[in-house]
Amino acid sequence: MRRFQVFLSLWIFSVINSQIHTSSGLATKDHYKVLVLGGGSGGITMAARMKRKVGAQNVGIVEPSEVHYYQPIWTLVGAGAKSVASSGRSTASVIPSGVTWVKSKVAEFDPKNNTVHTDSGKKISYDYLIVALGLELHYEKIKGLPEGFEHPKIGSNYSVKTVEKTWNALKNFKEGNALFTFPNTPVKCGGAPQKIMYLSDAFLRKTGKRSKANIIYNTPLPKLFGVKKYADALWEIVKKRDLNINLRHNLIEVRADKQEAVFENLDKPGETEVYKYEMIHVTPPMGPPAVLKGSSLDDAAGWLDVNKNTLQHKTYANVFGIGDCTNLPTAKTAAAVAAQSAVLDRTVSRILKKQTPDKIYDGYTSCPLVTSYNTVILAEFDYDGQPLETFPVDQSKESRIMYHMKADFMPLLYWHGLLKGLWGGPGPYRTIMHLGMK
Repeated sequence: MRRFQVFLSLWIFSVINSQIHTSSGLATKDHYKVLVLGGGSGGITMAARMKRKVGAQNVGIVEPSEVHYYQPIWTLVGAGAKSVASSGRSTASVIPSGVTWVKSKVAEFDPKNNTVHTDSGKKISYDYLIVALGLELHYEKIKGLPEGFEHPKIGSNYSVKTVEKTWNALKNFKEGNALFTFPNTPVKCGGAPQKIMYLSDAFLRKTGKRSKANIIYNTPLPKLFGVKKYADALWEIVKKRDLNINLRHNLIEVRADKQEAVFENLDKPGETEVYKYEMIHVTPPMGPPAVLKGSSLDDAAGWLDVNKNTLQHKTYANVFGIGDCTNLPTAKTAAAVAAQSAVLDRTVSRILKKQTPDKIYDGYTSCPLVTSYNTVILAEFDYDGQPLETFPVDQSKESRIMYHMKADFMPLLYWHGLLKGLWGGPGPYRTIMHLGMK
């Protein structure tokens, strides 16, 4: 009995010690061999990978948030097909065991001295720095927002605070205009703003309200989607379902109390148009993290300035980047992060050995274009906007199997593969699927 009590005491102590080490700033040090900034998908997967490279005790991760969200599922949350609760887990639970969590915000970079300052006044030095700070949403750049979200009939799938408002607006729709917008900025998951349009169309058909709805998608872009193969397929769906697409239309104001949205016509400067709405889904303008802008690590637009092939910073050889905060000329998606993580893992490995990086990121990204409650067009493409499809079928066709992969399989792959540093994208499987010819 005595032996069991000793064992139990030791076990409890080890658990408590582990929790202190991984889920609070209490055990933080002043120096790490590898310091990761950001606890999103890019930061967590790279922390897991670096733990295996240099040991958990030599890796620190700076992240202020208590909850980590699988954001791609918010498209389905906004359409009532998934719960918002299913998208989140505690940050403590996804940080690799033994890796130190510095629960703070990054306040300043000092790459010349290999240090980072946090908002708590702490100065942390590093041998190697991985920047994975994501991007920032700017609802405030649209006049009338974010305060407009206090009213009904308006939502946005891009924030945990507003995604359920999208579902409320949709299920309470009666008749009139259903408006969907795209911002005049870089955006994460460029297909998401129109995915909710297709899902809303499907819901209104299912509930017998479609004949009373005028569905409108206003985008500042000159085309519906960046890759012609998938754009052509989407245009066919748009025509078939009687959806109204207005190109070169940019949202500049929401008058939520009057249920009005104001758009500027980018082809006719100075010309604006007011749309009444029964519901509106707003995709906010987005931009680089404020802490990056004006630092010595950014490019002219404020994004992390990295080599698009190796993900190594163009000026500081011991600084690397991954995900939405970078200036990589590809779509900002979790799928892109997965592919980037495999390349960055190899790049850092080579740098640690004083060798030249030898693996190249081709810009691979993926966007599962949800077109109904049981179909998806799986867009996969590279830097040049050329399809880079994994499966030996025409992925521009709507598919039930691809829908289940998006809704059911990809979340599992995210939590148990990507965040564990075990999933680096479908590249190797693509080669097998296409018998080595792709």
